[in-house]
Amino acid sequence: MEKLGMNEIREKFLSFFESKGHLRLPSFSLIPKNDKSLLLINSGMAPLKPYFTGKETPPSKRVTTCQRCIRTPDIERVGKTARHGTFFEMLGNFSFGDYFKKEAIPWAWEFVTEVLGLPVNRLWVSIYEEDDEAFEIWNKIVGLPPERIVRMGKEDNFWEIGTGPCGPSSEIYFDRGEEKGCGKPTCGVGCDCDRFIEFWNLVFTQFNKDEQGNYHRLPNPNIDTGMGLERIATIMQGVDSIFDVDVIRGITNFVSQIAEVEYGKDAEKDVSLRVITDHIRGITFMISDGILPSNEGRGYVLRRLLRRAARHGKLLGINDTFLYRVVDSVVENYGEAYPEIIDRKDYIKRIVKLEEERFKETIDQGLTILQDYINELKVQGKTVLEGSKAFKLYDTYGFPLDLTKEILQEAGITVDEEGYTKELEKQRIRARSSRKEDNSLWEQDIYSTLGDIKTKFVGYDTYESNSKVLAIVKDEELVEEAEAGDDVSIILDVTPFYAESGGQIGDNGILENENVLIKVKDCKKVGDRFIHIGTIERGLISVRDEVKAQIDVVSRRNAARNHTATHLLHKALKEILGDHVHQAGSLVADDRLRFDFSHYQAVTKEELKQIENRVNEKIYQSLNVHIEEKTYDEAVKEGAVALFTEKYGDKVRVVKIDDYSMELCGGTHVKNTNEIGIFKIVSESAVGAGLRRIEALTGLAAIKYLEEKEEILKEASDLLKAQDKEIVSKIESLQQVLKTKDKEIEQLKIKMASILANSLINSAISLDGIKVVVSKVEDYDSEALKALGDILKDKLKTAAIVLASSTPEKAIFVGMATKDVVQKGINMGAVIKEVCKVSEGNGGGRPDMAQGTGKNPSKVEEALNKAIDIVKEQLKN
Repeated sequence: MEKLGMNEIREKFLSFFESKGHLRLPSFSLIPKNDKSLLLINSGMAPLKPYFTGKETPPSKRVTTCQRCIRTPDIERVGKTARHGTFFEMLGNFSFGDYFKKEAIPWAWEFVTEVLGLPVNRLWVSIYEEDDEAFEIWNKIVGLPPERIVRMGKEDNFWEIGTGPCGPSSEIYFDRGEEKGCGKPTCGVGCDCDRFIEFWNLVFTQFNKDEQGNYHRLPNPNIDTGMGLERIATIMQGVDSIFDVDVIRGITNFVSQIAEVEYGKDAEKDVSLRVITDHIRGITFMISDGILPSNEGRGYVLRRLLRRAARHGKLLGINDTFLYRVVDSVVENYGEAYPEIIDRKDYIKRIVKLEEERFKETIDQGLTILQDYINELKVQGKTVLEGSKAFKLYDTYGFPLDLTKEILQEAGITVDEEGYTKELEKQRIRARSSRKEDNSLWEQDIYSTLGDIKTKFVGYDTYESNSKVLAIVKDEELVEEAEAGDDVSIILDVTPFYAESGGQIGDNGILENENVLIKVKDCKKVGDRFIHIGTIERGLISVRDEVKAQIDVVSRRNAARNHTATHLLHKALKEILGDHVHQAGSLVADDRLRFDFSHYQAVTKEELKQIENRVNEKIYQSLNVHIEEKTYDEAVKEGAVALFTEKYGDKVRVVKIDDYSMELCGGTHVKNTNEIGIFKIVSESAVGAGLRRIEALTGLAAIKYLEEKEEILKEASDLLKAQDKEIVSKIESLQQVLKTKDKEIEQLKIKMASILANSLINSAISLDGIKVVVSKVEDYDSEALKALGDILKDKLKTAAIVLASSTPEKAIFVGMATKDVVQKGINMGAVIKEVCKVSEGNGGGRPDMAQGTGKNPSKVEEALNKAIDIVKEQLKN
């Protein structure tokens, strides 16, 4: 058996199925397209769902892919086992109503025995216990002995998710030898030990399950297979772990060098090395596909992977940012198969480094919190940290339990690990419940039942068409007719309406004939069908009626202006900010445009001005906009910009603005940039880590905006009694006057606070040699209360202070204590926490300084009395 590398296995698989008439498709983005049931692509079949359900027509009835995937349910097991990983590649061959078992099974056998050269005597298969057809093919056609064909129940060998298409499966296993087994007499295919490794799953989708649980045979069954690339590579290379496979081991070795730790010498350190190796692969590909770290959705998955990897770096003794350096190793090992990560390497490294630096700040925050916990425990005389608090440090601040235990140990404190484990399990239960079984995986919407109905789009060349009504949808049901007042979705055979895509909104307009008028407010696309969404204003519409379809020309032209402007903006951003800029999303409406892009800091006023001027310069140069179709490879070779999140077919539409800009785009555009008129940026903001947003206007919308600004300027001029050019200097002069007044007011406040402090000192009570000031102060906010507390501390030297103020809506509390008082047992965090409860609120903080609020200001006096009682109690202990 030849020891093939991962890259060789990948290529052999795809080439083999190309020889069987399959179309090789590149790996789809990890971001699911038009699929809300998934956060991230987690299987080879997932991006092909529209072809299985009939929502879209596949480019070929036979397809083969190597799909990169992310799965995180078993993230805690990564690094601790030989097989678990969050990132993996899935090899697959698929049939959409074409071939079935008689082809799929022999081809699988041919590939594993003749191409890969796996020894026949070490191969086993499992089938669904009732699938006699699969048994006959494996036994009679392939020639596998009956004793090596294992029948299994529905749980193991029947694939279904809720209702919809489903079917039996057959899995291929490799016997790694008796020495790898558990030694039990029952050891065999399906055993949990490491002897029999399942590496290829063939799913035969031949039934449709209805709501009543009945199974109906599909007229055109499908084939969906999946073989884990890492798993088959472990078999081919004779290693025990996916982390020992050539490509992956290359990354592990790189991490080992950085950490100055030898792999295979220390079990705990090996776990950290494997976690980093696994996570950095997923991190690299997620960022390459346009995902950025955030606190929700797929961005949170990325942040979690990145921070877990960074934590394990700390456990290995790596204190500096380092993950961005490991990206180089991922690119080196995977770049041949995925050249896009070579092009995006610098961008990926910058995002990783930025997030590492932010995480370092978070870790520092966690250290402060942990020190507060230690101080509280010492004051209370306790030696065990609550499990919930240890979990909060892990969940919020990224502290692994081991790090928390290590720091606590120095202070003579332990952790309630049982409580920590309970909190961890609660989180897992929450995560599982949030991943509810989603039948939408195979859910067929009403448009997917329309068979071969398609719409021809003619809107690039014309604004109207004579069209035939192919289908009418009302209240999510197909109907033959609809009447005035009904909200409907109409499918036509031909349409000039642009359907929402590529960030550009769908057209609006009308459908009409002598019998009916339908006001179309939007147009969307499902597969090859254009859905005209609107309301019947008058008359009756029926299937097969002829109508004139007319778009709102003014709206379309405005959208075209904005769309061409986004291309000019994209190019200008690259020129002025740098080549790292990539489009991360856009909105092209008829009244405005929005453009999201990768950048690591706020765009300065000077840069924004340069960008705006550059776009307007290109508008005034009257550049021609050329649109033509090319093959994808031709377009990219010529320099066309493709988007991270899009996947393109063989033929693509190239929008070229003379020699300035060239992008792949399906949207509508002006014929010459001078039609845009004017471009005006109205805002620039952050929308995520390393992600910025520019909003802008063109044409008449920009002119209207400038007119409004001019009117505001005129009003300001009138109020200031100054000419336009004098406004700024007049405002600066007024600001200087206000600053002077503010200083005078501040000095008066200090004098008043000093007088008030003397009054409060006179009313202080003495407890065990400590001056205790507890008082309500009128018309003070929390900052003023803290300033007053600082004055009292300076004057009294040894003191415990609780101050309160109130508004009609809330009560405000501040507690302070000098260091010597804290050493005597006073903990203001605990005091303020209880005081705020009396006033129906929340509060807390450090032993020497705390604050909080209450919802019931009428209970301030009662709360302050409580403060005195708590201070007395703390001094007793």
